[in-house]
Order: sequence, then structure tokens, then C-alpha cells
Amino acid sequence: MNALVTGASSGIGLQYSRELASRGYDVVMVSNQEVEIKQCAEDIAKEFGVKTYPIFKDLTDSEAPHQLLNYGKENNLDIEFLVNNAGVFFFNPLIKTAEKRINLMLELHVVAVTNMCRVFGEDMASRGKGYILNMSSLSAWMTMPGISIYNATKSYILNMSRSLWYEMREYGVSVTAVCPGAVDTTLYGLSNYWRRIAVGIGVSMRPEKLAKKAINATFKRKKYYIPGAINRPFRFVIKHLPDWAVFFAMSKLNQFQK
Repeated sequence: MNALVTGASSGIGLQYSRELASRGYDVVMVSNQEVEIKQCAEDIAKEFGVKTYPIFKDLTDSEAPHQLLNYGKENNLDIEFLVNNAGVFFFNPLIKTAEKRINLMLELHVVAVTNMCRVFGEDMASRGKGYILNMSSLSAWMTMPGISIYNATKSYILNMSRSLWYEMREYGVSVTAVCPGAVDTTLYGLSNYWRRIAVGIGVSMRPEKLAKKAINATFKRKKYYIPGAINRPFRFVIKHLPDWAVFFAMSKLNQFQK
């Protein structure tokens, strides 16, 4: 059994790699951090007794999906479980964000995810089986100034994945969008103090716990999955936040960051 995880050198992606390895998968681990991905792959192979394949790759390269598929074919690795996890995050009003940063987010969250689904989805369909896990976010349902592009791209991933769930069903391939709330990683730029508080009160989830729950949901062929008992009802609340609550949240965001 073979899996491929993007953004696999840290955070959620690393935990996806570990969880899949613990279930007996050989894992192709993709990252734009060359040194880190080699070390992480070596550690996982040693701990779980599986084969790991570290690949240093920039997913904003339009040829990356085909190059990764070809790498698998050259090494007799038919990918049965694909995790599209690589991404970026920042708090910033749109008009104060450099176009380069905006384009990076669009390329990683929209173009790269779409093309990875297209290329690997076709390969899975030809074999009549496969799982694709796309990382969306609870913010896909949110209106929150400061993360407007992030929200929009995660909404795209959610809706594309739900549509693909129907498209790919006849081929034996299941597509699941995972929509977590806050996850205890460095992605959001929170201080260690606020990270500990968030985990302690259940607002934030440990990445290893998320990885296990998300993979289980994907194997159950769910269209989308929102981990966390608090987050599921919260989805309906955040869709109807009054304007004053949104502005209040905006005023408090900076104090939680480093």
C-alpha cells in the first residue's frame, strides 16, 4: 500500500505521514523543505518499518503533479491514498498583502490541489480504487476580514471535493474534504502561551489526533468531515455572526499572535 502526502515535513502533513505509516503504508513525502523532509522520512521509516520516499518539490510548479505521478510509476508505486495538505496562512487585509503572497496561496490551495486531484484521480480511476483527502478548513464557512483569500481558497477546496465525491464514485475513488478548526501548529503564528490555552479548552486540536480522525473519515468515504464536537455546531453559528461580532474579532486578532 502506498500513500503520498504533501506538506509532509512538519505540522499536520507530518502527522498524516506518521499515521499512514502506522497503518502499514509506504509513504511518498513531499515538501519544499529539503533538509527537513529527508530527516522526517528517515525517522518515520525507522520507527514504523515502512519505506518512505522524501521528495523536495515546489508544488507551485505546474509540472509538479505529473512529475510526482511519474516518480511513482518509475518506482512501482501506485498511490492509493493521496493527502493534499500543503498550504500557507497569514492574517492581513487584502489591499495590504503583496501580490506575490496572494498568488502563492492561490497556486498552492487552488491550482496545485486541483491538478493533483486531476492527475492522481485519473490514475486511481484507471485502477478502480483510491482515496483523496483534501485539507479544507472550518473557515470555508466563515466571513472573516484579514483571511479573505484563505477563506475563499478553503471554500473552493470544500466545494470542489464535494463535487468530486460524486464524479469519482463510479470509478471506486472517494474524495473527502477535511475541515478542521484551529490546529496546534505554527501555521497561525500564535504564541506558545495561546497555543496551550487553545488546546486546553478544546478550541484547538493536536495534529496527531486530527490526522487519525481525518484518515478514518476518509476510509468511511465521507464527503467532508469536521473534527471536534465544538466545531460541528459552530459551523452554523459562524455563518450568521452579526457585524459587531466580526469587527470585535478583528480587533482582538493581533494580541494572540507572536
